[in-house]
Amino acid sequence: MSDSQNLLAEQRRALILDEVRRRGGVRVNELTRRLKVSDMTVRRDLDALARQGVVEKVHGGAVPVVETSTHEPGFEAKSALELAAKEDIARAAAAMVVPGSAIALSGGTTTYVLAHHLVDVPDLTVVTNSVRVAEVFHAARRAGTAGGDQPGAAMVVLTGGVRTPSDSLVGPVADQTIRSLHFDVLFLGVHGISAQAGLSTPNLGEAETNRRFMRSARRVVVIADHTKWGTVGLSSFATLDQVDTLVTDAGLPEEVREEIAELLPDLVVAGGPEELSPPRDA
Repeated sequence: MSDSQNLLAEQRRALILDEVRRRGGVRVNELTRRLKVSDMTVRRDLDALARQGVVEKVHGGAVPVVETSTHEPGFEAKSALELAAKEDIARAAAAMVVPGSAIALSGGTTTYVLAHHLVDVPDLTVVTNSVRVAEVFHAARRAGTAGGDQPGAAMVVLTGGVRTPSDSLVGPVADQTIRSLHFDVLFLGVHGISAQAGLSTPNLGEAETNRRFMRSARRVVVIADHTKWGTVGLSSFATLDQVDTLVTDAGLPEEVREEIAELLPDLVVAGGPEELSPPRDA
């Protein structure tokens, strides 16, 4: 199967998952009409989503999997979701990075996509607790991107620590490394975000490491697609008033954007007709 066909399948599955979550379930015959594909194609898509653990197949369709507050999906399962949204968010976030600055990237699939957009930014110092993010910069250096070993290539610091299912490093070693450093900007991926619970994660170790990241940053930018809004993990690690900017995608409903705009200094909606912060009353 070609790359373009793979991409179409990924986009189609993201649309199906969105529909499942929004409506609480879908039927195969509805999806075939909406997506203009065969019954067999839809069933293969549902099989793939079921293997990722994000939907449950039922007779004639699928329903969402109700996740507990302690459920932590693996990196591969999460990386296949909301691909277009993550790309839009990553492009908008990358535009905020100044050459020569010191930035931090937390673990997560959205920060992983962002890393690919930063390999050509000169003279960056990048601190991360994500094995996957570090691999992006190391691969770029080996391939000669951003000058390879020439001046301009990013200097990358991987914190060390205990590896989580999402390939983040957490725990005392990671926390001690971060505690001694200072960043211009932290780009923070999250499991869940809500008005009441703030930023949350199902992993207690990751919660503490994220707190340490936030204390060491002059500016905190949360990068999260629209499906993260309303999700609450086991441990809250920050309130929304501790966030400087939220970068999300155009799939976020207008009423939610208005709610967030009242809670945060800066909301960037990426991938729409224009990327902007919703207007506020004077």
